[in-house]
Amino acid sequence: MGETMVRRVSLSLAVLVACYVTLAAQPATYYPPAREWARRAPADAGMDAARLAAAIEFAKARETNWPRDFSTQEKIFGTMLGSIPTRRPETNGVIIRNGYVVGEFGDTASVAPTYSVAKSMLATVTGIAVRDGLITDLDAPVGSQIKDGGYDSPHNTKVSWRHHLQQESEWEGEMWGKKHDFIGAPAFGDGERKPRTLSAPGSFYEYNDVRINRFALSLLRLFGKPVPEVFRDEVMNVIGASSTWQWVPYTNSYADVNGQRMASVSGGTRWGGGVWISAMDMARFGYLWLRGGRWGDKQIVPAAYVKQALAPSANGPDYGFLWWLNTRGGGKTLPPNSYQAQGAGSNTIFVSPDHDLVIVWRWHGGGKEQFFRQVIDAIQTPTAAGR
Repeated sequence: MGETMVRRVSLSLAVLVACYVTLAAQPATYYPPAREWARRAPADAGMDAARLAAAIEFAKARETNWPRDFSTQEKIFGTMLGSIPTRRPETNGVIIRNGYVVGEFGDTASVAPTYSVAKSMLATVTGIAVRDGLITDLDAPVGSQIKDGGYDSPHNTKVSWRHHLQQESEWEGEMWGKKHDFIGAPAFGDGERKPRTLSAPGSFYEYNDVRINRFALSLLRLFGKPVPEVFRDEVMNVIGASSTWQWVPYTNSYADVNGQRMASVSGGTRWGGGVWISAMDMARFGYLWLRGGRWGDKQIVPAAYVKQALAPSANGPDYGFLWWLNTRGGGKTLPPNSYQAQGAGSNTIFVSPDHDLVIVWRWHGGGKEQFFRQVIDAIQTPTAAGR
C-alpha cells in the first residue's frame, strides 16, 4: 500500500473514531422509571439556581382565587352532572428540564381535577386509534364508523374526526342532558351563550364541552371499551404514571356498547367528573409530548400524528388537536413552537421543545406567561437538541 493510501486510511479511521467519541459523549435521552423521577440541581441542567428560585417564588405567590371548596362551581358552569372533590389543593407545580426534575413547589402528588387538560388527553387517545388503524382517515365522517344516531342528521353527517379534534365540528344535539347551544343559565351558569346560527362543520371554531363529550362517546364506541382503560393501558402505564389518577364519568353518562353498559367520560370537569390527577403525572404526560409521542423505545403516539396535532387549525384562535399553540405569537415572550394543555382553575402543562422544558403549574391565578418566561430566562446553556 502506498504512502498516500496509508495516509488516507489513517485519516478515515481518525474521522470514524472522532465521530464515535462524539456520539458516545452525547447523553442518552432520560425517561423516568415508574413512580420515580431523578432530580438534578439547576446548575447541572444548565440553569441559574437563583433565577429559577425567583421564578418559583413568583408562582407560589399567585394562587387562584377559586374557593378551596369548589363552592362556585355551579354558578360558573351550571347544573352539575358528576362528582367533585370536597377541596382543592394549594397551587403547586414541577419543572422538567432535559428530562429531569429541576424545580418543584407545593404538593405535586395531590390529586385534583385538571379540567380541560383532559381534552389534550382525548387527543392522545385519538392518536392511539390512528396508530392501531381504528382511524385511517381523520377527514372521514365520524358517522361512517359510529352508528348510534348521533351523526345521522344532514348537518351532523358531515362531521369528521378532525373537526372534533379542532373544535370545529358544529355538532348539533344533546349529550347527557346538556344541549350544544349552551343556552340557559340553570344549565350553563355564567358560561351561557346567546343563540346563533350553526355553521357548516369545519368552518367555525367554538370551544364547546357538549361537542367534546360527543367526541368522547364516539371514541368509546370506536374502541369498544372505556376511554380511561385505553388511556391507562396504552399511555399512562407505559410512561410509568402512578395509580392515583382517575377519569371520572358523570352519574348519567353511560351507554350500551356491544351489549355492555359502559361509562363515557368527559373532556373536562365543567360539570363534575373528568380527569383527577397529580402534577407529577401531568408532567409525565407533557414529557411524552415533548418527546414527540415516544417513551424509551416505544412510539406510543405516531410522530406524524403529533406533528399534525401541533399545527394550527384554519378557524381556531391558535389551536391544534385540543392543544393550545403559540404559532401566531399570542404569548409574545414565549417560543412560537411552544404549546399548552389548559384547564380551568387554572391548570396548565407548558411544553417548550426549544428549551427541552416541561412546566406544570396548577391552581394559579395569573402571570402564567411571565412565570414561564422567567423559567426560560434561567436557562444558561443551549440544549443538545438546540445545538
